[in-house]
Amino acid sequence: MARDFSSLKNLDIPVKVLFTGYLTTVAVGYLFALIQILFTHGMADGKFGLSIDDIVYSYYGNRSGTMLETKLNGSMKENASEQERFVIMQWVRDGADQDDYADSGAEKVIQERCVMCHGKDAPVPDFTNFEVLKELTREDEGATFSSLTRVSHIHLFGISFIFMFVGLIFSFAETSTTKYKSIAIGMPYLFLLVDILSWWLTKLHPMFAILVILAGAGMALSFMFMWTVSVLEMWLFDKVFLDVNGQPRPQWSTLVEAKLQQVGCDHALTLGNQLCCMTKSTAMQLWQQWLVRGLPWIRQWLQERLGKKN
Repeated sequence: MARDFSSLKNLDIPVKVLFTGYLTTVAVGYLFALIQILFTHGMADGKFGLSIDDIVYSYYGNRSGTMLETKLNGSMKENASEQERFVIMQWVRDGADQDDYADSGAEKVIQERCVMCHGKDAPVPDFTNFEVLKELTREDEGATFSSLTRVSHIHLFGISFIFMFVGLIFSFAETSTTKYKSIAIGMPYLFLLVDILSWWLTKLHPMFAILVILAGAGMALSFMFMWTVSVLEMWLFDKVFLDVNGQPRPQWSTLVEAKLQQVGCDHALTLGNQLCCMTKSTAMQLWQQWLVRGLPWIRQWLQERLGKKN
């Protein structure tokens, strides 16, 4: 008997379990990736939470100090006490001379606090080699071009495969038109390329740091949208996408088109033009609301205040 594989809701249960298992595992992996970013890049400025400064310090560097100091005040801050970090930084500021390495107490702290991870066979700098450690006492110039090359190709290959399978599953969705499905499937790849490019641009100039955050946010939103629609269509199609009479609810893409037509943006052919048109229309509506409600309220409030004083 021929089976219908044209939509997610019509898939056999084993296939739904397969797709759901993959989507769930990838979602958990994505969550841990975000947590990892918070504990690495997010601590670059010494404060928890991702900020523009974190991005700048990670890729462009903190040119007012050394790499070792930046790490001790950032992502490595919790691995040593304030006094121990002060000993290392004082040695660095005194010139990081090998003759003073032991006498200053820096060697003892590094052996006790750092070498357990920064050893010979570790993928991070080997602190048992003084020359390697010495390199980190120079001006902090952020990520090196070699490390950016390595991380870029890993992310491009790895994340592309993730979105290929997520997009493949989402392509069976039936609650949106082909036009908007194509946009949703293509957007993560665009954001991925912008994200990788923004690393290199930020390495050259800190003004591009905002691109890293925007591209990462866009990629996450694209993933969340495709993930949510796919899971809902597989398991909760009747409850979410059908009304009480069992009739299909309007497709979200149809609602978007109706909104575009309502605000006069249906003539815009490209997605960028549509977004610009909607932004302009929304701004005009907010301005009208300000003139009709906000400004009169402010005037009335000021009159009442002035009346009480008089």
